[in-house]
Amino acid sequence: MTENSIRRMSLKSFTSERSAEELHTLIDTVPDAMVISDEDANIVAFSTGSEQMFGYCEADVVGESVYLLMQSPDREGHDWCIDRSKKTGEARVVGTDRVTTARHRDGSTFPIRLSIGVLDFGEQRGFVAYIRDLTESHQTERELHKLQSELAHVSRISSMGSLATSLAHELNQPLTAVANYAHSARDLLSDPTPETIELVREALDECAAEALRAGQIVHRLRDFIKRGETERQIASLRRIIQEASALALMNGDGKGVDFETEIDREADEVIVDPVQIQQVMHNLIRNALEAMLESRHRQLRVRTQKTSDGFAMVSVMDSGPGLDQTVAERLFHPFNGTKQNGMGIGLSICHSIVQSHNGKIWAEPSALGGTAFHFTVPLAETGNDE
Repeated sequence: MTENSIRRMSLKSFTSERSAEELHTLIDTVPDAMVISDEDANIVAFSTGSEQMFGYCEADVVGESVYLLMQSPDREGHDWCIDRSKKTGEARVVGTDRVTTARHRDGSTFPIRLSIGVLDFGEQRGFVAYIRDLTESHQTERELHKLQSELAHVSRISSMGSLATSLAHELNQPLTAVANYAHSARDLLSDPTPETIELVREALDECAAEALRAGQIVHRLRDFIKRGETERQIASLRRIIQEASALALMNGDGKGVDFETEIDREADEVIVDPVQIQQVMHNLIRNALEAMLESRHRQLRVRTQKTSDGFAMVSVMDSGPGLDQTVAERLFHPFNGTKQNGMGIGLSICHSIVQSHNGKIWAEPSALGGTAFHFTVPLAETGNDE
């Protein structure tokens, strides 16, 4: 059977043979991927760009479900939208334009920008998906510029350079004074006369005062950070995870990783600052990917679930080597990270963000063999936006 005959058979149920040829010729001119499916989510046309992007020939996928190309939770979400479309005539997937992930024939995942439209052929309805690969596209930087810009400014201490400069400038004077007074006291003790002992007391008093001043500077900086206002709103946890995953998997970092998401629809709507929670997700996923660099089998799982106290719990689990106990005890403290060459504030930022949302964050051994990070955020239905 020739390639053209396959195309005619796949689109013939929608329109005439000639129109089917014309439609396929049109979608083949698009440099990115275009996939046409029927109302039951079965593929009826697969463009040349789709073949190049996903590694399948059209003959391999015609008649197969579009779920073949999807990464969970898009599979479940799309299935729900298809069922809703059949029952109500409302096609919620239509008109969407979002950053998410897709699955290649070899099993690897990659970030994409997805737009979906509807095709009506008389009484027949179908869907057309326009897909841009953000890994390969020359427009990657511009496509994700907004996401990267927002994430870069999510916290006032996200910039290590700014934090280091601020701390050095503020703490330099009191720490220098502490050192000078301590050295002076040591020198005076070489001749412990009553007069020098009194001077030693004065030096130690001043040393203590300067140490307290340094502590006040740290507290003031922490209060300054905490006063940073957040814009909380009802947001989709599923979408936050999709965009954070796509950003973390840029540059092919997801290649060879068995990446899976399990989304609880009842734990989707949360009251959060979406950009801040996206920062938490991005940090945890990047940490998991880096932890598994030397692992033979790399498995990453993201899961959400509703808790009994009105929160949504998000879990990021990996199959890496796990945490050293000495590191685990001070895991969320500043300057105590999991990376050998890192500065150790990423998890501290995550801890601050989650706490500011009245949630909790913790780590424990993962069922996959590595580490599992969990954090909670308030569900919208609780009305807890304090």
